Amino acid sequence: MFITFEGPEGSGKTTQMNRLAAWLRERGYDVLTTREPGGTAIGDRVRAILLDPVATEMEAETEALLFSAARAQHVRQVILPHLRRRPLGVVLCDRFADSTLAYQGYGHGLDLAQLAVITAFATGGLKPDLTIYLDLDVEVGLRRKALAAGQDAAQWNRMEQRALDYHRRVRDGYRAMAAAEPQRWLVVDAAQPLEEVQAQIRQGLAPRLPALDRSPVAGGR
Repeated sequence: MFITFEGPEGSGKTTQMNRLAAWLRERGYDVLTTREPGGTAIGDRVRAILLDPVATEMEAETEALLFSAARAQHVRQVILPHLRRRPLGVVLCDRFADSTLAYQGYGHGLDLAQLAVITAFATGGLKPDLTIYLDLDVEVGLRRKALAAGQDAAQWNRMEQRALDYHRRVRDGYRAMAAAEPQRWLVVDAAQPLEEVQAQIRQGLAPRLPALDRSPVAGGR
């Protein structure tokens, strides 16, 4: 099962993903956690370029293609091999292709249809079984990120430096995608306490989880 986490900056994706991973592992699932951009040695090198605060001259088209290049490597080297370990293979990914549509499409105004074609090529048509969207007011999220950056300067990157209107367009894009495909998206209010957010994620995910094979071979993993 392929589960992705999406949301505006500061929405708590990584925290919630790691909590969900621990919960799933306790129940016997073979869980891989990963992230975008990155997830591979090649992808991490691309990530460094994409998030470098000094790369202010980067064009929106360049940005979209770099994200897609890293994603193509990530899908084939990491995500697909783990998903083939069904029914126990579960991949949790901090951002995926919907981020490109939200940030480079809705945020930058690039053509959504063209981005969809590029994304389909990069992913080989792979789509998440479930996308967990943590919704949060962008000003609240950016304040959270600023506080975190005060403790760790590496957390404040080129994406967070953009104007507030840009981040609002990104959030609006996420909401539009979730509304258009409600069967795939689970929308959770990320302004709630961490425990409540996690509880709602588990509640929404539980009916979709593949049944565990309780045979001796599977049980011995």
